[in-house]
Formats: sequence, structure tokens, C-alpha cells
Amino acid sequence: MRHYLDKLLQFRIVRFGLTGGMAACIHISVAFLFLHFIADNVFVANLSGFGCAFIFSYIAQSLIVFKSPIAFKNALRFFTVQFSALLLSQLLSELFADINSYIRIVLIVFIIPMITYLIHRVWTFSHSTKPDYSAD
Repeated sequence: MRHYLDKLLQFRIVRFGLTGGMAACIHISVAFLFLHFIADNVFVANLSGFGCAFIFSYIAQSLIVFKSPIAFKNALRFFTVQFSALLLSQLLSELFADINSYIRIVLIVFIIPMITYLIHRVWTFSHSTKPDYSAD
């Protein structure tokens, strides 16, 4: 079993999915806790979830997925992409305003990663990694 797991982890997209899944769990957990204990405000809940997930995500994506050192320039690019994704998620959330708040958060958390992976691959980490054709 360990052999198959090691083989799967060779693929960048698998590592992205796993670390992204963990970041999504962090985002959802923080946002749900905010909605439940603090206020029924999806924007602030997503902002809180985003902040916590961002820290984990940048470190994990840099070191595990794209095998890139932690660097201010990459952090700034990563933030730009992630913050733009947050704004896009708010726009999508408003478009689905008639749907339950919890469902809206889950939809956002699963739609945005597809877009951000592509942008991170071609822009954020493009200069700091060797081509990894096993991830294609």
C-alpha cells in the first residue's frame, strides 16, 4: 500500500489536491465556526477562513507541491492569486445568494481551486521549478 501512495505522490496534481483539500478543510472549518459562533456573515466568514487557509496553503504549496523555497516574491504572487480568488468567490457567492450560506461556502471552496492551480502553475511558481511533466 505504501508503494502505491508513494507513486501517487509523485504527481504534482495529486500533491496539489491533497494540500488543497487540507486548506479547504481549514477554510470551511474556520468559516463554519465563524458563522455559528460569531455572526451569520458569509463575507467575513470567508475572509476569516481565507486568512487561516492562506498561511497553510502558501507553505504547503511552496514546499510540497511546487518544491519551491519560501520567498517574498512568490508569497506576493501567491497572495495576489489567492486574494483575486477570494474576490471571485465573493462574487460567485453573491450570485448564489438565494442558496443556504453553508452550501455557498462549500461551492466556492470547490470551484476556486481549479482556477488557482492553473494560475499558480503558469505564473506564481513557473520561474522557481523545473518542469514536472509527471503532473500533466
